[in-house]
Amino acid sequence: MSHVLDVSIQKQFLPQTNSRGGENAAVAPNHHGKGTTSVVPPSPLKTRVLAPEAGLEVKFQAPSGFTIIFGASGAGKTTLLNCVAGLSRPDTGRIVVEDRILFDKERRVSISAAQRRIGYVFQDLALFPHLTSEQNIAYGLAKLDRHEQHSRTQAILESFKISHLRQRKPGDLSGGERQRVALARSLVTDPRALLLDEPLAALDFPTKSRILDDLRLWNEAHRVPILYVTHSRDEVFALGENVLVMEQGRIVEQGSPHQVMTAPRMETVAQLAGFENIFNGVVEAVHEDRGTLTCRVADTNVRLETPLVRAGVGAKLKVGIRAGDILLATAEPREISARNVIPGTVISAERRDMVVVARVRCGEYSATPESAVTPSAALEIEVQLTLAARDSLRLIEGRVVWLVVKTHSCHLIAS
Repeated sequence: MSHVLDVSIQKQFLPQTNSRGGENAAVAPNHHGKGTTSVVPPSPLKTRVLAPEAGLEVKFQAPSGFTIIFGASGAGKTTLLNCVAGLSRPDTGRIVVEDRILFDKERRVSISAAQRRIGYVFQDLALFPHLTSEQNIAYGLAKLDRHEQHSRTQAILESFKISHLRQRKPGDLSGGERQRVALARSLVTDPRALLLDEPLAALDFPTKSRILDDLRLWNEAHRVPILYVTHSRDEVFALGENVLVMEQGRIVEQGSPHQVMTAPRMETVAQLAGFENIFNGVVEAVHEDRGTLTCRVADTNVRLETPLVRAGVGAKLKVGIRAGDILLATAEPREISARNVIPGTVISAERRDMVVVARVRCGEYSATPESAVTPSAALEIEVQLTLAARDSLRLIEGRVVWLVVKTHSCHLIAS
């Protein structure tokens, strides 16, 4: 049976702690009672008070499968998960999984966290250090008879390929092994929904991929909604069927990974989506016949041809360009299809792993109608290229280059 998580809630943010990325509380296991969880209040020495209007206000449906919760630190992602889990109480609204109401302010329904059947894996995993892997996994099954506890525990150990780790304690496990144990502990209770708060952030890509493959396989049989919080663009594309982007407690964009990450409509989303170059622009000309605009980058003489949108001359927009979408030439290109060819000077070229990040200063001088050359505000543009490209172009500081940008690589963002 496929489940749907339906959330429509509001919650005023309390004074916040900076110790967990700006969220309003940390979550820790309660060692005094099985199957329960407690919220650790923020330290009074590390708090800040938000503006009175700040708070959580979200409305969405998450079908079975992965729904990615994407956003910067302090956006309200963990607060949202805590509300769904029952660790934090919304001020108003409703939370429903399939046909079961977990919270409804108007009906005065608020099911306790222990009774919600919501699996939750925290970023710090919260495994009990004094218990073995097997004991950690079985911890939430205390109300079942011993035979059922053993049966479920062995099944999930085998499903996540950790049977050989059953007698080891968390201190004797690798990072990937601890992640598997934490996931198994959440799934062994047969939850109606699963909440994952950046549980794989510290793992290398191959380990992360194997764990996610096992989680996908588990969910093919169980068909539950999975809310997956991440900062990683790679994880958004690898996992997400649906992406919710949060900012200041609101969902500001949602859709498929392609819709949200390749054509963001807001600057903060563009930054999260990996647009290294975001410029203020002013529309100078509208070309309806060829479906483009001419935008001048504010305070410079750099002009860009961009796709046509509903904007008139004088309208202010932001233009986003990914560093990897820019071609770099050491001779002026001629007779090419790309409409934007911008001269500039290399000011730095830094190697980052197997990629070279070059910064190019453009638009320092402007040719006036009288053919005089006058100073103009400089614009720095980031470009990414391979090691081989750097070497073949003999790219060094001070080299004159031309940047080539296709019209549809210029993404217009609301100002």
